Formats: sequence, structure tokens, C-alpha cells
Amino acid sequence: MKKVGLKVLFYCAVVMLATIVLLPFLWMLISSLKTQVDIVAWPPKFVFSPTFQNYYRVFGEQDFIRYFINSTIVAVFSVGVSLLLGLPAAYSIARFSQRRLALVILLARLMPGISFLMPWYIIFSRLGLMDTYVALVLSHVLIALPIVVWIMSSYFETIPVELEESAMVDGASRHYIFLRIILPLSGPGIITATTLAFIFSWNNFLFSQVLSMEKTRTLPIAVFNFLSYADIDWGGVMAASVTIMAPALVLTMIFQRYVVSGLTMGAVKG
Repeated sequence: MKKVGLKVLFYCAVVMLATIVLLPFLWMLISSLKTQVDIVAWPPKFVFSPTFQNYYRVFGEQDFIRYFINSTIVAVFSVGVSLLLGLPAAYSIARFSQRRLALVILLARLMPGISFLMPWYIIFSRLGLMDTYVALVLSHVLIALPIVVWIMSSYFETIPVELEESAMVDGASRHYIFLRIILPLSGPGIITATTLAFIFSWNNFLFSQVLSMEKTRTLPIAVFNFLSYADIDWGGVMAASVTIMAPALVLTMIFQRYVVSGLTMGAVKG
């Protein structure tokens, strides 16, 4: 009887958690298919005639394709640079117990992003890099690099050291071991780090709001096009938000298995 009660309690907790997580997304998705009148109606209308006018407005009246391309360029390059720097750093932390380096990288992640804005703004202004991909990519590396390092250092610790010792006995160098043995064995961890770093970069609003202007505006900034002092176009905001979330959602669903296993492995080792 006690077992049944615990099981019921567990399923109730799962349903409650799923509702809390999914309800805002479902509400946003449904609202994106409503007219402005139906969205603000009270009590909420659950039976309505779906319309795609909000999506037509997002892609027809706003330059969403350009924002999408900008977001893709910034996210892809910032994740690429983060992997290039983060993988050797994570390997070094895992194999040589460089806890101080790990702490410095963690501090960069723990500090509020707004504390980096003023230095970034001054540096990029003086260098004439405002409203360029370089400025956005470098600022987004600050977000993606700690994610890559912390996930991958935990993952590298799960790979037996004996494999490297055997290769060293056969005369392999540390670089050869890292490139030819460790990285090929770290596929799930790299996919996990890449997916999460991409999502964090994709959704970043703060750095893009300050460092980008007309040419390099990214998708999160585009939502502001539907807000004005006198009025809020809720249908446009909802449709734009769904459009922004879609790539990250698809990416997570495709690599769900790797993300869960990679995070779990890191958590166990940590």
C-alpha cells in the first residue's frame, strides 16, 4: 500500500512539473495562432479559428530571415571558437588537476553578464568593432566557453587514464593522444557541450542588445519590433518567440539522448 502511495505521489509530481514546464510554451504556441482580440480575451478562449496572420507578419513585414542568419553566424562561430579553446583547456583541467584554472573559468560564468557590458562596449568602440560579427562572437564566447570547459572536463575524467598510458608506452605524444584517442572517444560529451553552448548563445539577449545595431541584430532583439510605447502586438510577439525557439527545440530533440547522457555522466563524476 505504501508502495502504491509513493508511486501515485511520484506521478503527481511528474505531471505537476511537466505542466509547469510545458504550459508557458503551449500557451505561447496557441496564442501565436490567435488574433489579437482572442489573445487578450477574458476568460481565455480555448475554442477559436486558427490563423497564420501573425507568422505572415513576422516573415513578411519584418526582416526575420536576416536576423535568423545573424543569429546562426554568431552562434556557430562562438561555439566553434569555444570548442577550439575549451577542449584543450578541459583536458588539461581533467588530467593535470588544474582547479585554479577551472575556478577562473567558472567565475566568468557565474558573474552577471551585465558586468562585462561596459568593458566590452568601450573596447569594441575604440577598435571600431561595434555592430560587427567579431564583437558578438567574442562576447558570446564568454557564455559558451565555460559551458564547454565544465562539461568536457567532467567527461574527460570518465575516460580511463590507462588508455593514454598504453599509448605513451608505444611512443605516442600527448598531442597525438588527445587528437587521435581522447577526442574520438568524447563524441557524446562534445555533442552535449555543443548543443548547450549553441542554445545559450542563440538565446542571448543582453550582449546583442548593446553590441549589435542595424547590420548584426539577432533574433532575440527582433521581438522588440512588436513592442511600442502605446501598444504591444501580442500575436507578433508570440509568433516571433515560437520561431526563435524552434531551432533550439529541434536541436535538443535530435541530440536529446546525448545531452541527457552527457549531463548525467558529468554530474556523477562531479
